[in-house]
Amino acid sequence: MKCVMIVDGSLPMGIIANTTAALGISLASETKNLIGKKVADKDDRIHEGITNIPIPILTLSKEEIKEKYDILLENKDPEIQVIGFSEVAQKSLSYDDYEIKLSAMNRQQINYLGLCLYGPKKKINKLTGNLKMLR
Repeated sequence: MKCVMIVDGSLPMGIIANTTAALGISLASETKNLIGKKVADKDDRIHEGITNIPIPILTLSKEEIKEKYDILLENKDPEIQVIGFSEVAQKSLSYDDYEIKLSAMNRQQINYLGLCLYGPKKKINKLTGNLKMLR
């Protein structure tokens, strides 16, 4: 399996960091065996498990992210998990606020700061192989 994050590379670094953190938490909450076991160091201090797969961060423009998200949702590949993080999510003051705002919007009104794709390596590579890494 493979995971990639796709973000709007023109965003400030803090927003990019927040976007990828939120997407990663969402993915981890829905995906079994994504996080490794706790590990003890030589001094017997316990370190929480971290992701057991690499997560490259790729870039597209805001418009391209929205287009890719819409296409992925329309295609409905059951093997590919698609998670979007929107401007409304980033600007909401609470989850209740987010739910109220998002439920009142149609898809044309929703702009995405980033996406997370998780699925079979070949399929994810086919969808993202031509995208540039965030630098």
